[in-house]
Amino acid sequence: MWFPLSLIALLCWSGSDLFSKVGSKPDDKLSHWKMVIAVGLVMGIHAAYVIFVQKVPINLSIIIRYLPASALYISSMVLGYIALRYIELSVSSPICNSSGALASLIMIIFFFKITDFDSSMQLYFTIIGIVVCGAGVVGLGFAEMGEDDVSRNLRQQKANIKYSKSLIALIIPFIYCLLDAAGTVADSFIIDSLNADETVAANMANTAYELTFLFMAVIGIVYVYIIKKDKFTIKREWAKGVGGLCETVGQLAYVLAISFNPVSSAPIISSYCALSVVWSRVFLKEKLSWKHYVSIAVTIAGIIILGCLDA
Repeated sequence: MWFPLSLIALLCWSGSDLFSKVGSKPDDKLSHWKMVIAVGLVMGIHAAYVIFVQKVPINLSIIIRYLPASALYISSMVLGYIALRYIELSVSSPICNSSGALASLIMIIFFFKITDFDSSMQLYFTIIGIVVCGAGVVGLGFAEMGEDDVSRNLRQQKANIKYSKSLIALIIPFIYCLLDAAGTVADSFIIDSLNADETVAANMANTAYELTFLFMAVIGIVYVYIIKKDKFTIKREWAKGVGGLCETVGQLAYVLAISFNPVSSAPIISSYCALSVVWSRVFLKEKLSWKHYVSIAVTIAGIIILGCLDA
């Protein structure tokens, strides 16, 4: 059962990357809010199912207690959606998904979580994974900013979307990485404080997160369609809805796969950004330089190493 669930999580999360990119129109300054609406509504539906059918205990106190992690996660996702308007998915996805490496580094340096490792060998490989992942991300930064405008324009002609070299466009995924890593750290401490069975605590936390996202979706609806008076069209917004569905289904498949077989499923799922790069090349016609692809390969290798160790 764990294997098909791992593949579902892999496909759905890479699909979420792809459809979020398709839905993030460069000319739509409200596209990130519309992605929040799409994801929040789908998560709200799933939260309702979990509360009323699966009877997961949830109350306002739990939502407030989990709010720091929710705020960090949601803020990072909003920034990720903004980044997709200014930079290739092939570049942003590996940077964003290196947050796991940064979270491990934060736990080791600032909270001395060395005792969480079963052996010194596991700690050494974790450090190797962090270094490899960090080297790949830094390499991506150099590849992106070191490319001349002529070369950039030539390789972007096929995708029919032009991105100018911009430090801000590169910084946004880095900030996403930082916020998501901080959310992961906060998540671990908050779940420990819930004083419940590990599976129940995880479900409670995830439901609190989904309800917070739903609240943000309501704010988004008011802002986009009432205050800004933007028009909703299925032709323009369908990809955002599919992206939100993929994000939620991927999260559910991930939780189930990890509960069945964490050792085998984690490395598979952790490599989903590699599939995002493939989709961006096949469907979005994104073409990068060899320096980009080498850096992406190094980053993904580090992510997979940490995925194996996380299991």
